[in-house]
Amino acid sequence: MTASRDMDLTPAPGRRGLSERLRAWRNRLVADAGFQRRVARFPLTRRFARRQAEAMFQETSGFVRSQILFACVELDLCSLLAEEPLAPSEIGGRTGLPRASVDRLLPAARALNLVGEDRDGRWSLRDGGAVIHGNEGIRAMIRHHAMVYRDLADPVSLLRDPARGTETAAYWAYAGARAGEGVGAAEAGVYSALMRSSQDLVAGEVLDAYPMGRHRAVLDIGGGEGAFLAAAGARHDRLTLHGFDLPPVAERARAIMRDAGYGARYVAHGGNFFTDDIPPVADCVTLVRVLCDHDDAAAAALLRNIRRTIAPGATLLIAEPMDAGDTGGSLAAAYFGLYFVAMRSGRCRSPQHIESLLAEAGFESVRKVRTRNPLFASVISAKARREL
Repeated sequence: MTASRDMDLTPAPGRRGLSERLRAWRNRLVADAGFQRRVARFPLTRRFARRQAEAMFQETSGFVRSQILFACVELDLCSLLAEEPLAPSEIGGRTGLPRASVDRLLPAARALNLVGEDRDGRWSLRDGGAVIHGNEGIRAMIRHHAMVYRDLADPVSLLRDPARGTETAAYWAYAGARAGEGVGAAEAGVYSALMRSSQDLVAGEVLDAYPMGRHRAVLDIGGGEGAFLAAAGARHDRLTLHGFDLPPVAERARAIMRDAGYGARYVAHGGNFFTDDIPPVADCVTLVRVLCDHDDAAAAALLRNIRRTIAPGATLLIAEPMDAGDTGGSLAAAYFGLYFVAMRSGRCRSPQHIESLLAEAGFESVRKVRTRNPLFASVISAKARREL
């Protein structure tokens, strides 16, 4: 199982280093069909080859797998089976599917660990299905993806024509060219509800990683209907809560937080965070899944506006998916990399990239706060410099 005769390490003058030539040789080797067959037959490498083949199949079948997931959510299959195991005929009756379709869907859902067949022929919930049943935010994002997938149906065209309109860009009306201008109550209500329902996992990651209780007041910028502040307030009962968002969103947040029992502790501020003054009411300012929604020029403008109006020495906390180089960060970068193309705004940045934006905007003492699951969120904290 040698291929030394293919290993040409002769340097190309002034062009490629040793590591690049080794990588090129390795790529040629791995791409060779004969080498692949030898690896698959050899006892010591057979298991590795099988894992690689299965991983590649999962990649190429990813859209089909996502549609299985979408069908299960739309049919409310996980919730049906959370109540009790059901026979295929009963599942068909409750979902409106013909028996032949039930017999196709159930094994497909089993492959995703959503459901499983019991010894008596009935089907019941498994771990993946239980997670979906128990998390409204995950179900909301799965339904939301139907729109995103329509935009991504022709990814090459999407990448080649940055000016082409998309459903996703229209949905996130506060981002991109409009930058929040002219966003009405109806538009704000649609995307704010999705943000709120999908915020639980992110809020938990941030609050587990960062000691929010050291602050007296927190101002969440672009925080929608107040989901992150509600989570922070539930953990720290002495924390004063402020939210800043577009006026129609602020109105929704005020009512929702009042009904949730935070009326006396919560203050809603309406405005445009690019152009209006950020109220200097807190010693901690948070941007939770906000900076990543905007391109570099807009992100830099937002950070400068925050620094211009908050108190020197105040803490800025940025929590969002980041391209941090670890497994979770790499998965986030792959997903959000193309999602933001469909959104026509934003990018998944590396921590180093965010640090440079912060330094240019007038922040210092930048540090990365470790989270347990960077797939949901990575966290960076910084201090407003004493002097601009």
